[in-house]
Amino acid sequence: MFSRFLNFSKKRFDQLSEQEILALAISSEEDDGRIYRTYADGLRETFPDTARLFDEMAEEEDEHRKWLIDLHKERFGDTIPLIRREHVRGFYNRKPDWLVKPFGVDHVRKQASEMEAQAHRFYLAAAKRTSDASVRKLLGDLAAAEAGHMIAAKDWQKKHVSEVAEAAEAEREQRQFVLTYVQPGLAGLIDGSISTLAPIFATAFATQDTWTTLLVGLAASVGAGISMGFTEVASDDGVISGRGSPIIRGIVTGVMTTIGGLGHALPYLIPDFWLATWVAIAVVFLELFVITWIQNRYMETPWIKASLQIILGGILVLGAGI
Repeated sequence: MFSRFLNFSKKRFDQLSEQEILALAISSEEDDGRIYRTYADGLRETFPDTARLFDEMAEEEDEHRKWLIDLHKERFGDTIPLIRREHVRGFYNRKPDWLVKPFGVDHVRKQASEMEAQAHRFYLAAAKRTSDASVRKLLGDLAAAEAGHMIAAKDWQKKHVSEVAEAAEAEREQRQFVLTYVQPGLAGLIDGSISTLAPIFATAFATQDTWTTLLVGLAASVGAGISMGFTEVASDDGVISGRGSPIIRGIVTGVMTTIGGLGHALPYLIPDFWLATWVAIAVVFLELFVITWIQNRYMETPWIKASLQIILGGILVLGAGI
């Protein structure tokens, strides 16, 4: 209800005056230049070639803003109305920088391409809404410039980001993904899947009671998840190792540890003891296969070596529990 009220409190695009259209274009160019500089700063250390691309794009946005301000002074004076994208109903919004940066260099490049396309559509629509020849001409020129940016961006990328540099950037990004998400998640999945085997199956065969086994499995899984999560956070702050945020790694490790244990605990929701046990054993083998696949896919561990390490270890712990 509140968001609907806010939407009705905004102006429609077709209600904007020529001065308001110019003011909106000025604020939009300022926002885009700031966003491109934020991208450049966020990428400079790891992806310097792409950072230079965004520096150049920010300079282009500054030039566009200067043209718009000069025209506004000529037509309407020095006082520019405060109007931004969020003040116009149905107008496109930019995502906050902190929501975009974690997604990586490829996502940022796509986001920049989408920004240029949106700006192109805005200037085309704005030019149709103006009757002054000088305003219409500038808006049309800016629409053509934004369209040219979408084409020129590929040339800029070839200029600043060679195939070798782009491949190196992709390799660094893949390595960072493995260090921050895959490796902690794999460690958690291994611990949750294997370390909880003994208490769960020991309880199952000692009591042959599915409800008791389920409770022990839940406690073991959640407890292991909490323990592994805090251990990961405390073990490495990521500054020297480059493994990324310890909070993110801790959450990933804790969640995957819990999931690994819950996989063979939840089958004991089935009232029949032997059916629940056989389902749990099948889940265990599925978990061990998934772990082996992840090791082979992301850690480049040969299938045979990964299988021997994980499946053999899992069978030994399972046998100890039984």
